[in-house]
Amino acid sequence: MKLIFVVLCAVVCLFLNACNSQTDRAPVAAKRLENELFAAKSPDDLAQLLVKYPFLRAYLGLPTDAPDSLVTNQLYNNVSNAQLQKFKQEIQTEFSDLADIESQLGKAFGEIKAQYPAFKTPQVYTAITGFLGSDLYVTDSLIVIGLDYFGGPKATYRPQLYDYQLRRYQKEYVVAAILFFMAKTNNKFDPADQTLLSEMIWYGKGYEFVKHAAPQIPDSLIIGYSEQQLADVYESQQDVWAYFLDRKLLFQTKEEEKQRFLAERPATVEISGFCPGGVGRWLGWRIVGRYLAENPNVQLNELMKNPNARQIFEGAKYKGQKDEK
Repeated sequence: MKLIFVVLCAVVCLFLNACNSQTDRAPVAAKRLENELFAAKSPDDLAQLLVKYPFLRAYLGLPTDAPDSLVTNQLYNNVSNAQLQKFKQEIQTEFSDLADIESQLGKAFGEIKAQYPAFKTPQVYTAITGFLGSDLYVTDSLIVIGLDYFGGPKATYRPQLYDYQLRRYQKEYVVAAILFFMAKTNNKFDPADQTLLSEMIWYGKGYEFVKHAAPQIPDSLIIGYSEQQLADVYESQQDVWAYFLDRKLLFQTKEEEKQRFLAERPATVEISGFCPGGVGRWLGWRIVGRYLAENPNVQLNELMKNPNARQIFEGAKYKGQKDEK
């Protein structure tokens, strides 16, 4: 009888583990919208796609009350252009297999649902428009990935951005960028708090949301630094933190001053030519990370709905220190 009991327990455990493994992942299958766009034979065909896929108006930046012809003529010029047709084939070759992106998103959606049971897996689409659409369009119910933006350094055409921005427009950054967009829905803040600290914490919570949903993604891809930049700023964080304290930056409310430390830039030259841009975002992430380390019972959803940046900062006890090993 004992043997039968042990066997039954093992079977039950295996069954429960199998069930849990299913809840860890939300199936994702991206729909390749670019194939329908480039199959259009006239602007009228594209107008029909706007009816079939109403979200295309928003993705293409078309006002809800604007006539379709404002965008369909330009879009048709793109999809019928021989060079852009070659570019479409080039991008589709780069993204011929979306299995890795779909798998990462599926696992991340499973993690999000564990924290937010009401979460519903959004439909994922890919598109190529010759940069007429957005790089990413994210709502509660759908995600559109503008693949033409993420072709990488070898792509024939690239978005018109600075080199330090283009680093983020590669295939490996797609999932992290999507998840950061998704974090905004749950990332509560106090609109009355206009301090630099409040915005730093907001970014830090967003990055922590991505890290929790997809722990396999390197920190460098989440924040958009190179691995060397991330290593350098981590090693010099005492100096960076001292700079913020000496100049009383945490409670700065002047927008121009705040953007020096939040905006995407080649470097935060006020501190050092080697200090990466947006270092305030990174510091915010360090503070949030320390807050979770000091308060291990705080769940992700509790962190995200906490709008009190000052309380998070004080609870973090961050003083520019490195992580304990």
